[in-house]
Amino acid sequence: MVAIPKQITKGGSMKLWRKAAGAIKDRNSIWIASISRKTSYHNPDLEAAIVKATSHDESTIDYKNSQRVFAWLRASPSLYLKPLIWDLSKRMSKTRSWVVALKGLMLMHGVFCCKLPAVQKIGRLPFDLSNFVDGYSSLSKTWGFNMFVRAYFAFLDQKSALLSMELNERRQRNKETEEPMLQELVKLQKWQILLDMLMQIKPQAEGMNLGLVLEAMDCVIIEIFDVYSRICNGIATVLVRVYGAGKIEAGMALEVLEKANVQGEALSSHFEFCREIGVLNASEFPKIERIADEDFRELERIINGISEKNQNMSEQIESKRVLETVITDKWEIFYHEDLKINNGGGESSSGSGESAAPNPFSAPLTFPTHKHTQDDFPDLITFW
Repeated sequence: MVAIPKQITKGGSMKLWRKAAGAIKDRNSIWIASISRKTSYHNPDLEAAIVKATSHDESTIDYKNSQRVFAWLRASPSLYLKPLIWDLSKRMSKTRSWVVALKGLMLMHGVFCCKLPAVQKIGRLPFDLSNFVDGYSSLSKTWGFNMFVRAYFAFLDQKSALLSMELNERRQRNKETEEPMLQELVKLQKWQILLDMLMQIKPQAEGMNLGLVLEAMDCVIIEIFDVYSRICNGIATVLVRVYGAGKIEAGMALEVLEKANVQGEALSSHFEFCREIGVLNASEFPKIERIADEDFRELERIINGISEKNQNMSEQIESKRVLETVITDKWEIFYHEDLKINNGGGESSSGSGESAAPNPFSAPLTFPTHKHTQDDFPDLITFW
């Protein structure tokens, strides 16, 4: 357990009875967990570690028990995931303390960071903090913490749902089959929504420059690194494939690119704000380069040129088909769809005194039907 320095917490105004009441509640919860029966949905040792990791004390963060939870989960996901979710959900559903709620969300965030396939199956979170309100202080004092908890929960809930959706899609799709471009663009848009939700997790009221809040912000900053990296890699992949796509896909790609530019500016401002309030990980964020306007214009030309390119290819193929030269022993004839031989006659003279050979083209002209495929010319675009 690590104590947060007092000069950071500004928690000296917290009433003594509240701190004592929280400590009593935690001890009672640990005692109840120790005497409870072990089942497939309940593990007494795991529940005790969860209670200690999500204690009511806002001046300390119990890293030791948090790491114990993660170590058990990594060692045997099938054995510990169900009781972990069960016990944590039960504690989150009952609490009226923003401290317990925030520590519980941080613990849940750490579970996702384990990146286990079993965790990706969870789907929507089995508890709801979307309307959380602290019950120990007046709303005028805790509204900022309430908003922080709600925003954090909203992000984790949506991320859990997205991970589950992507896992199902990977299972349904053949491993050797490339992901459809439209599906990849939709996924990119969902990750961009998650990035917006991450930037909403921030202190919005005075007096929130506490050690626990700053620690949660450090976790959020690390998550922003990961999500933004996913988006950039996804955009680079999409832009390589967009030249062989239709207008719908190209239009969606342009929307994603425009959104990425807007989010890049928002991230720069967000990280500047985080550095000002003392979030350590924010100081390591690299400078975000704005997407060049030429890249947007190039993508717009691709969108507008898809139908024009196909039309030009059709005209070129048609012109080659309409006029051909055929050489025989007696004749040199130019085929044309509207060609009339000998001014409409069925025979022709050679222009010399010799008798005209039978005209091999006197029969009605018939042309075989050819089916032509129109292939898009490959092209490349540089994202960076």
